[in-house]
Amino acid sequence: MSNSSSITQFLLLAFADTWELQLLHFWLFLGLYLASLLGNGLIIITIVCDHHLHTPTYFFLLSLSLLDLGSISTTVPKSMANSFWDTRAISYVGCVAQVFFVLFLFGAEYSLLTVMSYDCYVAICKPLHYGTLLGTRACVHMAAAAWGAGFLNALLNTANTFSLPLCQGNAVEQFFCEIPQVIKLSCSHSYLREAGLLMVSVLVALGCFVFIVVSYVQIFRAVLRIPSEQGQHKAFSTCLPHLAVVSLFVSTGAFAYLKHPAISSPSLDLLVSVLYSVVTPALNPLIYSLRNQQLKDAVWKLITGWFSEAMNCSSPSE
Repeated sequence: MSNSSSITQFLLLAFADTWELQLLHFWLFLGLYLASLLGNGLIIITIVCDHHLHTPTYFFLLSLSLLDLGSISTTVPKSMANSFWDTRAISYVGCVAQVFFVLFLFGAEYSLLTVMSYDCYVAICKPLHYGTLLGTRACVHMAAAAWGAGFLNALLNTANTFSLPLCQGNAVEQFFCEIPQVIKLSCSHSYLREAGLLMVSVLVALGCFVFIVVSYVQIFRAVLRIPSEQGQHKAFSTCLPHLAVVSLFVSTGAFAYLKHPAISSPSLDLLVSVLYSVVTPALNPLIYSLRNQQLKDAVWKLITGWFSEAMNCSSPSE
């Protein structure tokens, strides 16, 4: 038995027992990580460089890509390093940092997705008031509120979690440090305070989810009243990528944190955590770029511009 004052490191869950499978995990995570860096990086650079995309929708999308890059960079590099060097260790400070940044970035992303549902609602249901309701100052304030909400939630939950006495060892049954797994190491009955704070966070998240659902009910009602099929298609192409990202993010995250203990197992927990912490940030750029023609055109224009400049620089001068 040990307490939190004597713990200097935690042991993360290994993906495999053999070196070959650990190496396979390293390359799979490396591929997903590079895909996320490439996709989100292209979206960020394209939105910054193309003045036609300096609108509220793409401002929020830029913020979402920044959060995706941060979230996947919080968990994946450490897991890759552990697999490559055949170790499970993470320092106490490193574990605290992972818990904080996971909560901060994913909390801010969920808040931002709620804001983006409001953006879709105004664009479809109140297009004449779009410029008034979503001016530059309003967009900055809403994005700042989303980031601030994530920061406050992370600060409170992280401080509360690591103030608990940990007397059940130091083995975390996950490939990164997250609150449910750290709480399992706490002493009997000492986790009730953190459980109460988590319930408050769940209620806030539920309120955001209800807001998103109500927004999309109004959006679909408005879209179905559009007489032209082309108009409906344009409206759906604006909001369906956001709805797909919300569905993937909420379903995997809710299952990870709210599932009944009876259906919990290390392999299932590992699979779900990979889906919401690794696969989702890598897929988000693909989801948005496939359905958004304006963004696809802007990305293609940026890539062809780089290629043309590279060809001009490599060609001999006459």
